[in-house]
Amino acid sequence: MSQSEIGVAIVGTGFGQKVHIPGFQAHHRTRIVAVYHRELAKAEAIAHAHNIPHACQSLEEIVLLPEVQAVSVSTPPFLHYEMAKMVLNAGKHLLLEKPTTLNVAEAEELHNLATEKKLTTTMNFEFRCIPAWQRLQELLTEGYVGKPRLIKVDWLVASRADASRPWNWYAQKELGGGALGAIGSHAFDYIAWLFGSIRQLNARLAVSVPQRPDPLSSGALKSVDADDVCLITLELADGTPCQMTLSAATYQGRGHWLEVYGDRGTLILGSDNQKDYVHGFKLLGSQAGETLTALEIPDHLAFPRTWDDGRIAPFVRIIDRWVQGIDQGKSLVPSLQEGLYSQMLMDLAHQSNQRGVWIEVP
Repeated sequence: MSQSEIGVAIVGTGFGQKVHIPGFQAHHRTRIVAVYHRELAKAEAIAHAHNIPHACQSLEEIVLLPEVQAVSVSTPPFLHYEMAKMVLNAGKHLLLEKPTTLNVAEAEELHNLATEKKLTTTMNFEFRCIPAWQRLQELLTEGYVGKPRLIKVDWLVASRADASRPWNWYAQKELGGGALGAIGSHAFDYIAWLFGSIRQLNARLAVSVPQRPDPLSSGALKSVDADDVCLITLELADGTPCQMTLSAATYQGRGHWLEVYGDRGTLILGSDNQKDYVHGFKLLGSQAGETLTALEIPDHLAFPRTWDDGRIAPFVRIIDRWVQGIDQGKSLVPSLQEGLYSQMLMDLAHQSNQRGVWIEVP
């Protein structure tokens, strides 16, 4: 292996096969040297299909391989803490999918462990790497809207709308399931990225599909306690109100939209693409009450290459930040620091929902 190449292990083979493997294979500095699946035959089949030298059925085997310098974890959230802890304790750099962990205490422990061991961590908050979102951030920084008066997020998709979709970890709150973890984790991260920290929040979480068939029990219906609708009101540190409406159970939902209304202008970023949550974003703007018009995304922000699956191109940019961080011996944004903040806001949203009150953000 050349000195500049980084040996990566893939842990998690659902999203991992769709997005992580093609992403790491596309990046010029990373080489996939191992893959994990708890069933060895599946690990071997994946390794064979993607020309990966090592197939492992335990994480212990993965972290003992000397050619593994870094590990990418995209397993379900209830596995993140133990797996990430093992990776960091073995002295390997970590790339972690969101939501970070099951609670803020776990996330904080991982962040402290990575800091203590001087390891580079990255969270896959890929909206930070999508051209239309990056252009929005540039325009906000330039003062296009002036002082924000209202921020509004609608993220309404149909991924869990079909009540016949099977009961699994996603249906269980204690395993990190639900729309808050799946999409709220992203929304909390990009609100902090684009607009700064949050002073207080009020959340109402609902379960609109209360039962799903369990394939392991001949389709018997099992109770769902993980949210699929989230209504969250935020007050930012500067006092700006922000309303988030998130749902994974809306047939023909409008997709994913972020609207920013300021004293000088308006910016609206959105996509109604229900099949791919990265492809299809358009950016509209207006100043001084003029008609909204489509805004160009400059060439310097464009992806050098795109894939049919829109998630791969921004993930390659996340990998690039990870690699740069490994080179520089530090974690670049978005790291476990940002993952910890997003996790804290999710925990506070659950608390607010349970108690029916506004919660101050520390």
